[in-house]
Amino acid sequence: MSLSLVGLLLAVAIASNSESAAPTGNLITNPSFAGWNEGTAPPGWEVWQPPIPEVACSVHAAKDGVIVDAPGKPFAVGGLRQTVRGIESGKSYAVEVTGEIYDAEHPWQMIEVRVTFTRQGRAVHPAGWLIGGPDLKPQGDSGKNWTFRFSDTVTADEGADEAEVTLSVKWPHGARVVWRNVSLTLTDPVPARKVKVGTVYLRPKNSTPEKNLDLFCAKLDEAGKLGLDIVCLGEAITLVGTTKTAAEVLEPIPGPSTQKLGEAARRNHLWVVAGLYERDGQTPYNTAVLINREGQLVGKYRKVHLPREEWVKGFTPGFDYPVFETDFGKVAIQICYDWFFPEVAMIWRLKGAEIVFAPTWGTTFPDEDGRAEGETVFRVRARDAGIYLVPSVYDGNSMIIDPMGRILASNQGKEALVWAEIDLNKRERLPWVGWWRSIVPRHRVIPSYGPLLDAGPVPR
Repeated sequence: MSLSLVGLLLAVAIASNSESAAPTGNLITNPSFAGWNEGTAPPGWEVWQPPIPEVACSVHAAKDGVIVDAPGKPFAVGGLRQTVRGIESGKSYAVEVTGEIYDAEHPWQMIEVRVTFTRQGRAVHPAGWLIGGPDLKPQGDSGKNWTFRFSDTVTADEGADEAEVTLSVKWPHGARVVWRNVSLTLTDPVPARKVKVGTVYLRPKNSTPEKNLDLFCAKLDEAGKLGLDIVCLGEAITLVGTTKTAAEVLEPIPGPSTQKLGEAARRNHLWVVAGLYERDGQTPYNTAVLINREGQLVGKYRKVHLPREEWVKGFTPGFDYPVFETDFGKVAIQICYDWFFPEVAMIWRLKGAEIVFAPTWGTTFPDEDGRAEGETVFRVRARDAGIYLVPSVYDGNSMIIDPMGRILASNQGKEALVWAEIDLNKRERLPWVGWWRSIVPRHRVIPSYGPLLDAGPVPR
């Protein structure tokens, strides 16, 4: 056979496989689902369905993609998966998946992409990793059609030699999903995003509002010497330990206290969270402020849940749950009695908060006589939502709690500034369930939560 004929045959072979071959660097075989007919699966892919065929989605060929739907089966599930070889243990991989979704009421919860690293065909961690997304862009005016994109970087588990990439549709309710393209490529690991977070345990006695500010600013000066990034102070810091009434320490925000706290934040180049009693015109609020490294007031949160001791004094509740952008991540603030209500932490998570600071007059005592006390409840709130939670209290312990519910730092009953360095890019998985922060928003069954919005009579 002549060399020219060999070259021609090789060129034809390459051309015939070009549709199903992965681009350079992409470990996915047939990333655009090309070259198949109805009744089969795209080359390189396997259709997955539940063991109960009556609730299985259907998979169809589409131009430049694959369609997954389930007419008449609102709670069907199904999709595609592929085993990817050549995975290197401990290496990082960039994952990207694109497509469209049509006639979807809840598109964000209806589609997911999961990468499960395996060793000799068995999952190293049974939950694998949910890939971030989908990022949605609306198409047309119906409010039900979208293009989507999943994008994330995940690290292969120790000992992994393969990966299973799964594209899933869950409970479509008449929607139709078109998967367009999938890529899995070797990449650099995600760098750590470390933050030095502090909280204060300080309860002034026989003091004045002015002395209180001096005492708390001294803690900020201490934090500055330690190089901390952000510090949480307590609730109503100009009232605690004084002979003043709540009405007597009301002040505008911004005002004299935020100015003094801002000066301390600026000279120590750190962010500050602090609780103050605010007067806005004639309206009193229990408020916490966020001050940046330059000493500027960048936001405030008005306490939403008011105990009897506050509403009988005429305090007005806030109704917003703001999330603030800082130079290290997204933070939120709650105040004392808010921690009794599990919905609050979940709202922060759904709005993207990574750390929630909690100026708190009340307690974080450990459990006693089998009762779940403040320490446990704060830990559960962090765990529920997959957030860091940082209370500063006047009774019990000020703490820094991680998303697994572990106490990273505590003053152990002594007056102190305590701190911990945390990594906001750290991902830690629960056994079987996986990285809870990524899972909880997707697995909430929103239509079933109607009773939470019922303002009617409360049963005994």
